[in-house]
Amino acid sequence: MFRQQETNPHFLPLRNDPILEFPSQSRHPQHEPPPRRSTRTREQTPHSPSSPHHPTKQGVRPTYLVEPPPQRSHHTSTTPAGLSPADHSIPQATPPPQHVAAAAPQTQYTTQTSRRSRRPSLLQGPTSQKTRPLAWLIAAFCALFWIIVIVGGLIILIVYLLFRPRNPKFDISAVTFNAAYLDMGYLLNADVTLLANFSNPNTKVNVDFSYVILDLYYEKNFIATRYVEPFSLMRSETEFANVHFMVSQVRLSMGHIMELKRQMDSGRVNFEVKGLFRTRSKLGGFLQYSYWLYAHCQITVTGPPTGILLDKKCVTKR
Repeated sequence: MFRQQETNPHFLPLRNDPILEFPSQSRHPQHEPPPRRSTRTREQTPHSPSSPHHPTKQGVRPTYLVEPPPQRSHHTSTTPAGLSPADHSIPQATPPPQHVAAAAPQTQYTTQTSRRSRRPSLLQGPTSQKTRPLAWLIAAFCALFWIIVIVGGLIILIVYLLFRPRNPKFDISAVTFNAAYLDMGYLLNADVTLLANFSNPNTKVNVDFSYVILDLYYEKNFIATRYVEPFSLMRSETEFANVHFMVSQVRLSMGHIMELKRQMDSGRVNFEVKGLFRTRSKLGGFLQYSYWLYAHCQITVTGPPTGILLDKKCVTKR
């Protein structure tokens, strides 16, 4: 509807009197959505307009009906209602300082979390690394060494099972105690002859004796030594050697001198014979190995000048 312009000057309103107008339904269409409400509101900047729907005219005061600005939540856009985002003439509302202050602890917590995540964990699996050439060389050397050890052990086992090598044996077959006397009461002079027996118990192995030496002892005192020429023993062969001990001017203690006199009077004199042998066994015609043998014999003979062997006990070992 259109208003009819008043022509009577008495009824014209004064310039300073406000004009009351009631909003019609056309000023608020039905399809306009109600403003959003939330618990958090933003403060209006002093530069935002009071009401975009009621523009002021020159010479006419605005009406008293003022719509409240729409309340915006924290996640809504900061563009005022009725303006497009492309309108840059109106400044955007800045976030309150409390949000900036609240974001600082979160950033600090995120930084600490990222630092903790970069720390190495004990449960983390080993990282793959390229193997060095030196490690490959050491592994190849160890593998070759163990192959040689295993092959050598198999060869030794086969040879042992095939030839069944045994150590040669040393024994004393006969003893002659020809003479014994004391010079100046404490120097021993004696004549003892041994018939040594060297035997090879192997049926498939030959044995060579390259170094043979025999020592004679009385009550743990060394009194004489003899060297035997090298010889060889074939399979299951026995070799005898006549060993003559000449004891000359050997000093004994008074206790040992008294013990020797007592044994000669009783007809049972005890001696010890120790032997050291360097032997070499030949397994067939392609394999041989050398080793040392140690012999120890305890013999008992009668008194001189016709002393003979009464008892013996011999042990031969490596």
